Amino acid sequence: MSAKTKIWVFHMKELIYTAVFVALGVLFLLLLIFMFSGDRRTRDPLAELPARYTAGIYTASMTLGGNPVEIAVTVDRDYISSITFRQLDETVAAMYPLMEPALEALSAQICEAQSVEDISYSEDSQYTSMMLMSAIRTALQKAEN
Repeated sequence: MSAKTKIWVFHMKELIYTAVFVALGVLFLLLLIFMFSGDRRTRDPLAELPARYTAGIYTASMTLGGNPVEIAVTVDRDYISSITFRQLDETVAAMYPLMEPALEALSAQICEAQSVEDISYSEDSQYTSMMLMSAIRTALQKAEN
């Protein structure tokens, strides 16, 4: 038997660096395994809920002084995006000056609340707002699933 003893010298700094890099490598491999072999049974909980609306732009018409007025309601899958006039004639806008401010106020309230219930009207344009709300409800009924 030969008595050749081998002595290994380790520096503590090198051991710590090696342990940290090995741990990071193992974590990286685990991350890759979990990311790319993910469980296919997990689903998006929002995808399972039925959509409230069919996305699109829906219109409702009303007649003011013999002139047609169209209101366009833009909806996405679950919310009301905007409510605007579509091709409002200048004569109608001049004859009914409260139409545009009333629709802007209603649109802001409806888009914020995402509902046509409990909407408040200003006293200046109460009847105008009621007519507009009727048209908005009609357009939303077209959009509902």
